[in-house]
Amino acid sequence: MSERKILYLYNPISGGIKKKQLIKQIIKHTVAKAIAFEFIETNDLGEYGFLKDKIRNDGFTDVVIMGGDGTANHIIGALHTENVNFGIIPLGSGNGLAFAANIPKKPLTALEIIFNGHTKITDAFWVNNTFSCMLSGLGLDAQVAHDFATKAKRGLLTYTQQSLLSFFKATPYQFEITLADGHSFFTDAFFISIANSNQFGNQVTIAPEARLNDGLLDVIIVQKMNKLRLPFAILKQLRGNNRLQKMVEDISTNNILYFQTPAISIKNPKLAPLHVDGEPHPATDKIEVKIFRNCFRLIQPA
Repeated sequence: MSERKILYLYNPISGGIKKKQLIKQIIKHTVAKAIAFEFIETNDLGEYGFLKDKIRNDGFTDVVIMGGDGTANHIIGALHTENVNFGIIPLGSGNGLAFAANIPKKPLTALEIIFNGHTKITDAFWVNNTFSCMLSGLGLDAQVAHDFATKAKRGLLTYTQQSLLSFFKATPYQFEITLADGHSFFTDAFFISIANSNQFGNQVTIAPEARLNDGLLDVIIVQKMNKLRLPFAILKQLRGNNRLQKMVEDISTNNILYFQTPAISIKNPKLAPLHVDGEPHPATDKIEVKIFRNCFRLIQPA
């Protein structure tokens, strides 16, 4: 019998996948590897602290998340203090963390990486006192997250439709930004994204220079501009055509600011909506964000 013991945590509703058949296949492959395992459903409250004693008492070495970014956020946030490796079988709508780590969409291929991959130390970050392991933000993309959360039907099509609706209604918000080195500035912006992974999800890359363990947050600020120019400016960022910038010389000359910092403070007087790893959170007039170095071990392709 393998020394490993896997705790599979599966979201029964994420991604529209037929879970029963998938679980049967995972059981078959895990048994073939002679690895002990157990399945537990995720919960609507996103609370997993109760699993700490189970992990210690039952000797689990790996926690495998079968779900999307919201599920990953809750599980890793609750259990990163435990001596376990985290694996991901991406079954969510976006799967940004998995894709940033080069974990493929196909569940059984992702399972093979869990069996044969290597663990890599991975950063996370704090948004005020809330844990984030992928990407958080304010403004337009957060409004999409808030509206998407109210929809009965999830998936990429619904997300795309909601994004278009939010775009046409979008207006810029006022922000005051202070960086870790003390430099500060004001901006009117449609949205601010703060990333440890490189993407929103679905292989839509917003922060091309982001790395999961570089000790830095990638910050993208889409500043106020003519609404007709907005999609072209965002497309340029998504294509990776915007290089990392030096703030002093770029604030007034670029529609999109793209820079790195280990911490950032944002004053939000107009209460722009907030999301953390794609999940809506209550708006607040000040957001403190700082990197959480070497937070957890993530199983990635060798």
